[in-house]
Amino acid sequence: GCTGLTSITIPSSVTSIGSYAFYGCTGLTSITIPSSVTSIGESAFSGCTGLTEVNYNATNCTSMEGKYHYYTVFEGCTSLTILNIGDNVQNIPAFAFYGCKGLTSITIGSSVTSIGESAFSGCTGLTSISVASDNPKYDSRDNCNAIILTESDCLLFACKNTQIPNSVTSIGDDAFSGCTGLTSITIPSSVTSIGSYAFYGCTGLTSIYFEATTPPSIEGWIFSDYTNFIIYVPQSSVDAYKKAWSYYRMYIQGY
Repeated sequence: GCTGLTSITIPSSVTSIGSYAFYGCTGLTSITIPSSVTSIGESAFSGCTGLTEVNYNATNCTSMEGKYHYYTVFEGCTSLTILNIGDNVQNIPAFAFYGCKGLTSITIGSSVTSIGESAFSGCTGLTSISVASDNPKYDSRDNCNAIILTESDCLLFACKNTQIPNSVTSIGDDAFSGCTGLTSITIPSSVTSIGSYAFYGCTGLTSIYFEATTPPSIEGWIFSDYTNFIIYVPQSSVDAYKKAWSYYRMYIQGY
């Protein structure tokens, strides 16, 4: 609640930032998280409405607390538009930047080898996602605007401008979750499985085109209920899709 605080330097000896440490510091415009930090408590920067830039240099931070949106580290940082991920960062924890709606682009460097669950979910303003070409674990092949796990060809995280490459074989849990700007998407025939909540909360989604004649396997719910969308599938496979996806049969049409 130190509303007059406009800048602060966190020493390189700091290993953790406590819960609510900078909560409501509305005058804070930028913050650099040093490489020494290994954990950040819930809502540490929540309500920092003036925060526009985060320099995230934590080499191996393993915990940024807050599974639910009202406990996440940067909840309510509505002005945050710039995220600089340091060259030596290895780990981006689960829910790290969840709900940072002002972010427009993310670049994952070559040193990042671990990205936690829903690390960027709810970043509805994202238009660009890229991974360094020499990253050994992740990639953004074909300029697809997504993060793909290279070894398994699984699409982990996407945005409204994502184009799914033909080489992707699966779509991970929550991959497009909360992507309200997504209006249409084509799922290539190479995709054989779709994780739970993959398109949950995509309230602007009106059409999904599946190219595979054999329905991909799905885990639990993948779309939100009560959303006005149509699932287009090859005409010869309409019955197969309706049988495999009985819950979504009312949304399925042939093309």
